[in-house]
Amino acid sequence: MNRSGLQRLVPVVLVLIVVGLIIAALVSVGRTFFSGGGSSSPSPTPQVNAGKQALVSTLADRSVRMIVRGPLVADENFHSYTITVSPGERNLTTYQGYSGQAVDTSQLSNTNSAYEQFVYALDRAKLMDGTPLSGDTNDTRGICATGMIYQFDVLQGTNVVQSLWTSTCAGSLGSLKANLAQVQRLFQSQIPDVAKYTSKVNL
Repeated sequence: MNRSGLQRLVPVVLVLIVVGLIIAALVSVGRTFFSGGGSSSPSPTPQVNAGKQALVSTLADRSVRMIVRGPLVADENFHSYTITVSPGERNLTTYQGYSGQAVDTSQLSNTNSAYEQFVYALDRAKLMDGTPLSGDTNDTRGICATGMIYQFDVLQGTNVVQSLWTSTCAGSLGSLKANLAQVQRLFQSQIPDVAKYTSKVNL
């Protein structure tokens, strides 16, 4: 190759080297930017509270339920009741005995708009902010024998999406973190003359 050909080739090689360095620098900066500053540990994925999400859904198959169980006494004196609210209806049923024999029922219609207001009120009261327990710590059999147990469920159809409970016994506070009196009042307010039904079973 003659000298003039070599002189023409040198600038081309230099340009290619410079372009290569620029591309390498851009790739390096891009990797650093998209990997969060070069941190070796990935960003933690935020945990999703399934019960909280399901609570504010107003789909037709959604509902919320409060179960109240009285003190553990003789079978004929044991009572409990449930209040279940869905976009289409509101239901209160009182029970006698541990086998759950229905004593009285109040069944009322509901509207989607009323249900939406109700579940958003429950959400603002932090109904599903607690963390569900598991295993033996979530077994309420025999818990708070002289007091009351309150269980709150968010349902999709007949499936419980999330369930939290508490009791009136200081040693068995359960998984509910919301203010019990506030949440209980919200449920009871859905049933006119609720006291007429609960007083029959001394609850």
